Amino acid sequence: MTAEANRSPQGGPREAGQPKTALVLAGGGSLGSVQVGMLRALAARGVRPDLIVGSSVGALNAAYYAGMPTAEGVEKLAGIWRSLRRQDVFPITFRGLIGFVRRRDCLVAADGVRALVETHVPYRNLEEARIPLHVVATDLLSGEAVVLSEGPVASAVLASTAIPAAFAPVRIGDRYLADGAITCNTPVSIAAALGAQRLIVLPTGYACALEAPPRGAIANALHALTLLIARQLVHELRGLDPHIAYAVVPPLCPLGGTPYDFSQTDKLIDRATESTGAWLDGGGLARREIPRQMHSHAHH
Repeated sequence: MTAEANRSPQGGPREAGQPKTALVLAGGGSLGSVQVGMLRALAARGVRPDLIVGSSVGALNAAYYAGMPTAEGVEKLAGIWRSLRRQDVFPITFRGLIGFVRRRDCLVAADGVRALVETHVPYRNLEEARIPLHVVATDLLSGEAVVLSEGPVASAVLASTAIPAAFAPVRIGDRYLADGAITCNTPVSIAAALGAQRLIVLPTGYACALEAPPRGAIANALHALTLLIARQLVHELRGLDPHIAYAVVPPLCPLGGTPYDFSQTDKLIDRATESTGAWLDGGGLARREIPRQMHSHAHH
């Protein structure tokens, strides 16, 4: 075990018998900015995991945080998110639309996501992360969840964020991999299988305050995916071994916007920082419960 892995979630030396803690980051498109506020509040209180498991946009946040797991690192991650625009991630062009109609296998190229990883993640291979990192993707042929723990970090994140139809699957070895959200958007069971006895789960939530469906095919697909994510997480948590401790950071609620909207990033980060800080100060990490915000509800 490395020196980094031999530390407690609060940053001090790990004591014998202390449970191994995993930080589990869910997907959710642009709502991944919510996780930045959550990470900021956790870092401010010295909470640090022994391993990190991420799926979809959670894999992107996890990859950066695993390389710089400090308050300073989270602030840099916040700066990256604030600079993002929709076109940086989903560069839809007329040429791309024509190609899609003519049976190309994706609507947009993943060049923007690759550039984000290669420019900002401070290491090249998963095994070089300061905290052990595991990225979850989906085998597009078998439907199996695939855990990537070594090899190029850019390829792993591209695979985990490859939303079907929007992005092409990523070939790694003899597998064609796509979005981790298809099989395991919030990989709590995978974190437990990797040896974690305690989970700190960072969901992104869903737009519970919309008054009408989002406009646009990708916006609608991503919104539907976040609804599925919430239900999937509740189901997985209820099925966990009772000996596995977990704490779920409550997502923002009420929440408007969509996972395709990058215009609210700054507000989402600040709201999540404040709400997560209040939850932590109220003893949230000690409560094994599913937040009410995760259950189906609406505000209109």
